[in-house]
This record gives sequence, C-alpha cells and structure tokens, in this order.
Amino acid sequence: MPSIYAVLPSQQMPRAICFFVFGCLLAAQPKPLDWAQIDRETLQHFSALVKINSTDPGGSEKPIVDYLKAVLEKEGIESKIFTRTNLADPAIVRPNLVARLKGNGKKKPLLIVGHTDTVNIDAKNWTHGPFSAHREGGHIYGRGTVDDKDNLAAALMSIILVKRQGLALDRDLIFLAEAGEEGATSIGIAFLVSEHFGELDAEYCLAEGGSAVRTGGKLKFVSVQTTEKMPRGVKLVASGVAGHGSVPLRSNPVTRIAKAVAKVSDWQPPMRLNDTTRAYFERLAAMSSPEDKERYNGILNPAKTDAIQEYFAVHEPRHNSMLRTSISPNIMQAGYRFNVIPSEAEASLDIRALPDEDMAKFYETLKSVINDPAVKLIPQSGSARPGAAPSALNNEAFRAIETVAKRHYDGVPVLPSMSTGATDMAFLRAKGVQCYGIGPAIDSEDGPKGFGAHSDQERILESSLYQFVKFHHDLVVELAGAK
Repeated sequence: MPSIYAVLPSQQMPRAICFFVFGCLLAAQPKPLDWAQIDRETLQHFSALVKINSTDPGGSEKPIVDYLKAVLEKEGIESKIFTRTNLADPAIVRPNLVARLKGNGKKKPLLIVGHTDTVNIDAKNWTHGPFSAHREGGHIYGRGTVDDKDNLAAALMSIILVKRQGLALDRDLIFLAEAGEEGATSIGIAFLVSEHFGELDAEYCLAEGGSAVRTGGKLKFVSVQTTEKMPRGVKLVASGVAGHGSVPLRSNPVTRIAKAVAKVSDWQPPMRLNDTTRAYFERLAAMSSPEDKERYNGILNPAKTDAIQEYFAVHEPRHNSMLRTSISPNIMQAGYRFNVIPSEAEASLDIRALPDEDMAKFYETLKSVINDPAVKLIPQSGSARPGAAPSALNNEAFRAIETVAKRHYDGVPVLPSMSTGATDMAFLRAKGVQCYGIGPAIDSEDGPKGFGAHSDQERILESSLYQFVKFHHDLVVELAGAK
C-alpha cells in the first residue's frame, strides 16, 4: 500500500496528516452513552434481581445467576459458573458466576463484586412485599436493595457498558457474582479463593461496604471501606451442681454465668488505631464542628482520651467499636424448670476483632478478666473471615476513588473506614488483593427508622441507584481503561 504522502501534492500533506490523525483519534474514542436509557435499563435489571428470592435460608442464588448469565450472553460476554456442593442440602444449588473482559495485560486485573444472596425475611413485618421492588416516594423497596443487589446491579452495568463502548483496557475486568456472603462463605468466597483463585486474582477489588452519606438530604462525605473487623464467636459455659431451687447454692451456674457476663461487659479492651482509623478520624475532624473536631483530634491525647472514649461508648457507639476489639454478649441460656437449679448455663459472645488481633492472647486475657475456673471459654468455629492488613490509602486505586467520588458527589470529603461488620473482601485482602468497599448514597436517618440493610423495610433512593451506577462505571474506566 503506498504512503499517503506519495499520492498528494506537497502543499496538501499537512491537511492530509491532520485528517488522518483526527480520524484515528475519533476511531479510538469510546461510544457515547445515553444515560437516560441506561437508567431505564438499570431499573429493569435491578428490579428483576430484587424480585428473585435469594434469601439464606429460604431462597436460592441460582435464579439470580441464570438471569445474569443470560444478560451477559446477550451482550457477548462469556461467563463461567463455579459451584460447590451444598453439604447441608445437596438439592439446593448455590452457584457463583465469573465473567471477564480481556485487557492488554499492562496491569493486573480489576475485580468488581456483588453478592447474590441476602439475609432472610419475616414477611409479616414488611409493608411492601420483600420481593416486590415496589417504587414509592422516590424509593425502591425490597430485600437486598442496599445489601447487596445495588452493587450487583452496578457491577453488571459497568461490565456491560465497558463492552458496549469497546473500551481499550490496560487490565482485565473481572465481574464476580458470589453466593453465600451472608453466612455461608464455604460455598462462596472461601470456596473460590481456595480452589479457583486464578479466576479472581487481581490487583484491586471494588465491592460492598461503603456509601455516600447524606444527612438532612445533604451530602456530608463518601465512606470507603478499606479494612474490617474479624467476627469471632465465643461460648461461655458455667458448670455446677444441680439441685432443688428451695436450697440456693453458691455454685449455681446461672449466678456464675451472670457474673462472667457482667465482668466481660465492664471490661473495655484497649484502644488501638490503624492507618485507616487514624485517617478516618483526622478527616472527620476536618469537616466537623469545633466541639466534635476537638474530640476526634484528641483521641490519642492521654489527658483527654478516657473521657472521649466514654463519650463514644454512650453517644457514638460505632466510633467506640472502631477503636478496639469489641465484645457483645447476645445470648444467655440456662435452666428448664422454675424450681430446678441447672447444672450448666451458657452465654454467647459476639467478638469483633481488630484486623491484626492475636486471638489466642485475647482469649487468655478474657479468661483472666472472668477469673472463674468454673466458667469455660470455648471459641466457636464457622465461617470466620481471616484477618488482613488494611488496603492502602496512597495507591492508584484510592486516588482514583477520591477523584471520581468528588466528581459525582459534589466534592465532599472521602473518608477511609473500618467496617465494624464483615464482608467477603477479608478473604481477598488475605490473598494480597487491595480491596475497597463502595456504595450508593444513603440517608443517615434511614437506618434508625428501620429502612436500612437487613431491616424489614429495606429501601434505596432510585436516584441514588442511578448515580451509583454512573460513579461505578467511571471508576472502573479510570482504573482499568487504557491510558
């Protein structure tokens, strides 16, 4: 093929070069997006996902995965299904879906995650049907609307839009729709990390755990989960001599377990900040009233810290939990007859440990706090999530989150946070993946009113869902798009 220069007079060469280069640039540009149409499509998919009963127990993730697979196939995106036999009930199939768009390999992949299961429901307490996706007053109601079918829908839309736009990628984009997050990790993330980690191995991960927070309808800050506490269960068992209730005994196990629980409740494990919580309180102080600013900045001041921690325990219990490994006695069981002293009494403790807590040492300390040889401390097994170092705040991913969040959420501050709850990102962080929890805008008043995650009136602002999809898409493009 002859050069364009060989067939043009010399005076026309600059113009030809200009048109040639401009044409190449146009060809490289992604296809424009019609966000009004995308909002309608988002609503269609989100409503379909909410209407599927994927509660655990009571439902199944398979219809969700079937729906996602069909949508992806229609877009020309291949997916794989990974299923571990459900030992509790082999008849119930609980699959995980993984889809991938290939990049040029300059960077390690980006993983975007949503979990397909939800907590179960008590249908009689729902004003709107838990699987109705009912729209009213600007909200969409239903189980999973903010945990986690919002992230699931956003991740689905992001991979679809990247594919439609024909975006060049510097890294593979991996979409994971995982099962079992709400208490059955053995068939979800634990299974995938153990047996199929190559399908998920990524430099960065975006999943649930964060949100843009509104108070009084005004955006205050964007929370990004960069670490989380480790759930650990402990059972206290007190033993003694059974007997007739008419003859009180000093060895009564009910008395012993009550005293043990009281000691545990009175004990406050030591405060310890990490990179995430230190940055959280520093940034929170910068945006707070003078009184709150002094309190948040004074946490480490030896002259003030005791009073501040007590204030948190009474007025800001979530902040108190962020400072330390926490213990909440949640269940007590003893006796079977009014007039019988039982031979055994139990209490169950919900421990939420800091990510680097040495649990063996912590249990020994807890035993010394209880200080009763008749009370045994028995750690409970189950779907315990592993501890891992917090994700970094000074890398490409967190900087991209800050940049894109400020663009979509009115420039409000971005706060890294340590979740007092738990997510499946713990398994990925333990494998070296830098994970960040994001989410749509929520009203801080919704939780106390009973409209939050796991509540009986779970809901999301429809406008916040659309805004989150735009944010999610732009963040994916920022992190994975070819530079």
